[in-house]
Amino acid sequence: MDKLSLKNQLCFKLYALSRHITSLYRPILEELDLTYPQYLVLLVLWEKNRISVKELGHHLMLDSGTLTPLLKRMESKDLIHRQRSMLDERVVEVSLKEGGTALKQKALCIPEHFTQSVTIDAQELKQFAATLSRLMDQIPE
Repeated sequence: MDKLSLKNQLCFKLYALSRHITSLYRPILEELDLTYPQYLVLLVLWEKNRISVKELGHHLMLDSGTLTPLLKRMESKDLIHRQRSMLDERVVEVSLKEGGTALKQKALCIPEHFTQSVTIDAQELKQFAATLSRLMDQIPE
């Protein structure tokens, strides 16, 4: 086995897979006028409703330099609201606006669209996701 062969690089396979999966989401997200990163922000907010920018960045594994412009665009689209915390004004909190809440119902079809787009069965997908989670937990931040 050639250690430096592209086909033997796990990092390349994960990179290419990520790009392919994102492209499967793109048509539905375009209908909702969302980018994939905006969709990820909404997924967190649909669970949490209100969260600090720092916590949001932790969940999405994004730094504030990447997250801030993304949140500004979402705020300009009336999906979210950013405000300073009443308890600590150094903390910026993000919450859903009506537009962001309304998109949840429309986005319900997205996971099903993905699973219908691949031929791997649900159990294999679940095992693969668990393996990826274990791998991510092993890599230091």
